[in-house]
Amino acid sequence: MAYTAQLTDAARDYHERMSHGYVSDFFRTDPEFIERFDNFAFDEVVAGTPELDDRTRFMCWMATLLGCQGVDEFRAMVPAALRMGLEPVALREIVYQATDYLGMGRVFPFLKAMNEGFEAAGIELPLPEQATTEPTDESRRAGGADAQCAAFGEHMRNFYDAGAKGREHMNHWLVKNCFGDFYTRNGLTMAERELITFCFIAAQGGCESQLRSHTGGNKHCGRTREFMVAVVSNNLPFIGYPRTLNALAIVDEVMPAE
Repeated sequence: MAYTAQLTDAARDYHERMSHGYVSDFFRTDPEFIERFDNFAFDEVVAGTPELDDRTRFMCWMATLLGCQGVDEFRAMVPAALRMGLEPVALREIVYQATDYLGMGRVFPFLKAMNEGFEAAGIELPLPEQATTEPTDESRRAGGADAQCAAFGEHMRNFYDAGAKGREHMNHWLVKNCFGDFYTRNGLTMAERELITFCFIAAQGGCESQLRSHTGGNKHCGRTREFMVAVVSNNLPFIGYPRTLNALAIVDEVMPAE
């Protein structure tokens, strides 16, 4: 007789809120696995991170799946994210901003998966425009400098002129492209943009210097140590323990316990 997965009431309830009747084929093919995964991710982890509301939880999960290149899981989670309160514009902004931290080579399949999910949900494309800068060097530089200061502090005001000799262009690109093209857009707050950036970087691993910087950015945007620990813990089911523990070590370093 085939084994039947034994979900906790909390895991079953959360899964039903996400999926509205959808039943994964893993309940047929891999019932022992899906039992342990769902009970952990959708009961134990959710219950253990009460600092996060549903919208924030899914914002972090979708950014994390981009960071770890979990495109199949991302595709499956698009309708769930929409049901759990993440607006289409906000999800689009998460994917757009990921380009600066992952590159178009890794973001391209997520753009397609997102748009397929939107159209399947009856959402008309393209979504409303959100840009607040003009596509000129002057507008992008000015907007990017303001955004960089909002994320990290006024000491970043002249960052674009601080590049080492021979690589000055990189700081100009960071200000105009990363911040001027993307951080200036509507659809997410500055605190939310720093939060998804933290998730992108933590999930891809091997970028501890940048993760340290954006942990500081989250602190500047008002995030507490308890909140950041909850975010890292929330993302664990999708990135595993090594990258989770590395991210926690950075949080401990930048935002030490009192």
